[in-house]
Amino acid sequence: MKKNILITGSNGQLGSEIRSVSAYYQKTYNFIFTDVAELDITNIEHLRRFLQDTNIEFVVNCAAYTAVDRAEDDVQMCYKINRDAVKNLAECSALHNINIIHISTDYVFDGKTYLPYTEEMTVSPASVYGKSKVEGEIILQKKCPNAVIIRTSWLYSSYGNNFVKTMLKLGKERESLNVIVDQTGTPTYAADLADVIMQIIDSKEFIGGIYHFSNEGAISWYDFAKAIHRIAKTTCKINPIETKDYPARAPRPHYSVLNKSKLKQTYKIEIPYWEDSLQACISKLQNQR
Repeated sequence: MKKNILITGSNGQLGSEIRSVSAYYQKTYNFIFTDVAELDITNIEHLRRFLQDTNIEFVVNCAAYTAVDRAEDDVQMCYKINRDAVKNLAECSALHNINIIHISTDYVFDGKTYLPYTEEMTVSPASVYGKSKVEGEIILQKKCPNAVIIRTSWLYSSYGNNFVKTMLKLGKERESLNVIVDQTGTPTYAADLADVIMQIIDSKEFIGGIYHFSNEGAISWYDFAKAIHRIAKTTCKINPIETKDYPARAPRPHYSVLNKSKLKQTYKIEIPYWEDSLQACISKLQNQR
């Protein structure tokens, strides 16, 4: 008998990539893709009724408030989605004995260290967005100790709005672009994260805890932009600038490289190199034309 997997926030980048990869798992799982129009997870009564009517065994929570700068002013809505909705999912999942995979972020750290962040390192968010995600993690762990929380960074894909697609669009419109050189992290191709999520679900044992996932390697946004334009063969010139020259409403981590050893060891997962995944994404985008 097939197991039912509920995907929340399924119209976003990650949800869309899970929809794509689901084709390879149709013999084993039924996928129920929902976004706010089908399932408002901030409404616990709506969520309870939905779960009572469906025999869900796994929830993958891709729903999130991710407008980092807007969150500094839109605090209530940010917490409603990133904390309160996670609380609703946690309570309902605990009640129905559902395994939950929740997506979190590198913004739980302030980025002031220069060592790749492990899951055991103390969180210290500097933005409203980061603080809301930390509170969601804490509530989920308390109510669902067996939950899997995956922190990721610099997410991009062929879907939605993201840095890669913005660079490609602006690269055609402008002769040069200024990109920040003093923030270091690792891009994450959402298709790779979708694969990892399905490997965890399909594994013999669902082992809860916090895990880190991004592609392998460490670069600046400037390096990332240079690679995007090199692979796409655009002539746009990329100029390096410092964070202080590009003021933003919310502070960004200056260093947010994630250590992925725990995930690799626990689930025996191989992680692709960032540039190989970027090549795959750009090839996909170019083939869509």
